[in-house]
Amino acid sequence: MAGNTEPLSPRSRLAVTAGKAAAAVSRAAGRGSGSVIGGKVALRLDPDLLQRLAQHLDVVLVSATNGKTTTTRLIAEALRANGEVVSNALGANMPAGITSALAGGSNARYGVIEVDEKYLSGVAKDVTPKAIALLNLSRDQLDRAAETRMLAERWREGLSGQKAVIVANADDPLVVWAASSSPNVVWVAAGQEWKDDAWSCPACGGVMQRPGDDWFCAECGFRRPTPTWALSGDHVLDPHGSAWPIHLQLPGRANKANAATSAAVAAAFGVPPQVALERMYAVKAVAGRYDVVQYEGRDMRLLLAKNPAGWLETFSLIDPPPTPVILSVNARGADGTDTSWLWDVDYGRLAGHPICVIGDRKLDLAVRLEVAGVDFQVCESPADAVRRCPPGRIETIANYTAFQDLRRAVGN
Repeated sequence: MAGNTEPLSPRSRLAVTAGKAAAAVSRAAGRGSGSVIGGKVALRLDPDLLQRLAQHLDVVLVSATNGKTTTTRLIAEALRANGEVVSNALGANMPAGITSALAGGSNARYGVIEVDEKYLSGVAKDVTPKAIALLNLSRDQLDRAAETRMLAERWREGLSGQKAVIVANADDPLVVWAASSSPNVVWVAAGQEWKDDAWSCPACGGVMQRPGDDWFCAECGFRRPTPTWALSGDHVLDPHGSAWPIHLQLPGRANKANAATSAAVAAAFGVPPQVALERMYAVKAVAGRYDVVQYEGRDMRLLLAKNPAGWLETFSLIDPPPTPVILSVNARGADGTDTSWLWDVDYGRLAGHPICVIGDRKLDLAVRLEVAGVDFQVCESPADAVRRCPPGRIETIANYTAFQDLRRAVGN
């Protein structure tokens, strides 16, 4: 357990108070949770505040292109078996949002923190984590984030001096490349559905060979490490070969993979796999994701998919045809303004579903669906789309800001 440290300095206390006040004003004005603006104000007054707030915590950082928010929530639930947890549970994952979250955790033992991929190295330097979970890397927000190989290199450089336990996905070559600079890595066979960003070797640029579940580069010898934890169907295999059942209310293979990684992280803090996995069952939804809501007299399940890898995983968990599907895509600042990624998604998988399209970029999406040969209707609003859907529960898939718009529209 992290040792207790001296109380916050007067300057730090002032920064925390000012940040909370700014957040409260933002909430009162109806501008969201206020966590980002609160953190920005606090850091302006005390640039070292994040480091000070983390001093007394055993910190876990979670970073990836997909699955960060859910895995952060699962790890937090598991670690609560051992003590109080503070976490940025709503996904504000840049330094300002992380600072806001930690400001509310003065009595906590653990900090479980989701970190945006670009900020991982800097946040790790500030909070001295005990563990870092690395799930996957794939293309996302091409106009904001670096190309995936560059991002992996940045992780690799930032993690090279880390004393933290790195819990990393052995099935993602980019993650393995980034993590293998660290002296203490726990490898998890969590799987990798989306492989289109990992066909060339991150070490030398050679063509990656992928026989079965294995992968290796024939040119330089870079290859998949032997995992000590693994997802195997509905079970997690621990380093002793014991199989522990996964009991989740969250759907899909991807969430079982998130649970496997979370169990490995929890074990690093002394929480046994059985206890960790049982506690994860309490999670029904994560920041609105997977919620089933009533809207216009219909049941709607809300699903988030932000990039090609995320859409691929989401398609695998929706109900089969003729279940109606609403798709919504925006391209605002938080999404990335480049929608060229739509062409990397195999929308042909939606054949047979009645589809309605909404969102700021509904026409971009309509062109993509037309080329994929999928039938669809372009609609003006969520209410319009629901009225046009045939009977049955509606699956609603949206990217980041479109998802937030939908939650507001349906009162979630």
